[in-house]
Amino acid sequence: MTAERKAAMNTAERLIKTLNFEKMPEGGAFAETFFPWTLTVDRWREEGLPEKFTAEYLYPKAEDRSRRYFNDLMTEPVYEYEQFFGLDGIKRMSFRIPFKCFDEKVLEETEEFILKLDEDGWTRKYYKNRDLIKDIQPVIRDEEDWKILKEKIHYELEQYCTEEKIEEIYGKYVQGHKRGDFSIRFRASGFFWTSRELMGVEEQLLAFYEMPELLHEINDFILEMYLKYFERIFSLIQPEVILFEEDLSGANGPMISPEMFDEFVGSYYKKLAPFLKEKGVKNVFVDTDGDFRRLIPNFLQAGIDGFLPMDVNAGMDIVEVRREFPKVKFIGAFNKLAIAKGKEAVDREFQRLLPVIRQGGYIPGADHQVAPSASLEDYQYYLKKLKEVMKQAGADGK
Repeated sequence: MTAERKAAMNTAERLIKTLNFEKMPEGGAFAETFFPWTLTVDRWREEGLPEKFTAEYLYPKAEDRSRRYFNDLMTEPVYEYEQFFGLDGIKRMSFRIPFKCFDEKVLEETEEFILKLDEDGWTRKYYKNRDLIKDIQPVIRDEEDWKILKEKIHYELEQYCTEEKIEEIYGKYVQGHKRGDFSIRFRASGFFWTSRELMGVEEQLLAFYEMPELLHEINDFILEMYLKYFERIFSLIQPEVILFEEDLSGANGPMISPEMFDEFVGSYYKKLAPFLKEKGVKNVFVDTDGDFRRLIPNFLQAGIDGFLPMDVNAGMDIVEVRREFPKVKFIGAFNKLAIAKGKEAVDREFQRLLPVIRQGGYIPGADHQVAPSASLEDYQYYLKKLKEVMKQAGADGK
């Protein structure tokens, strides 16, 4: 057995131990929070990043409709990109309930605009001479819209989300993951995020008061689909981290009250999170921007283990959060804007985060995708320092 293979076998275990607040002599997990921003890699290719890492290479389009839903389109290209930087191997994939099950269609075209039905079911107006896209009609406005959409989703599930496709798409990762060659980070849409995507921001917030039964119907359906399909997917692969996209806060705090969260969001995670743990998922995370501190107790009571990306510029300070919630886990939390400001700024940011790194239960990474203001040299220095500070991961469990 080569030293290279031995190190690769430890990749998944190292990530688990890091999130479990353990100290490892060789250092904690060395990983990034998100997949790359295409504008950033456009710049970095001019500065030495291999030419093949284009947007088309990293994010190929689904030729097989099944892979819209059982999605591993970015898995190998982004893994290869992160291996170029020497990061620990993470294979990123997802399951998407077929809400985005529409075929794009031009509904009207004039000299000024194109009116189009998009893949996600929204009708939008694309202006030709202005950098402007206007939302015209959401997917769901009422109970009747939801009934029509649900029928369409069931058709897509029957046609494209078969047992054979689950085995074909996710089964190829089983052996490498069992060996520990890489960890798996799995994505799915959350119980707040999904209805917002279907209705629009303002319409969804009004629906909490005007159409609460419809929101519960949608979330009951989401839960039913996750219990059914995660049962099958996670019998093959057991992610180290599953993260649910929720973006339910802004810089001034959450969009919904703790009481409303408990009814419309938390009650569903309370049913889903224990099921995921029973299926072998190691950590259940929520991906949300903004300042959501007020909802952390509610998330934890609902069975959530941790959060990412911990939006620094919205006031999320993980040192303060960890002081109040000692067992909460984090991924991210490094101010992405510091990377472009040079070595001293990077050093200061790591110094700020060091107490939490030493406590463990934390995988530092950029708090959003690294912006194109950062040079490749800036990013490589950030990675160098990240690897150095992760030698201290779990050093102090206090």
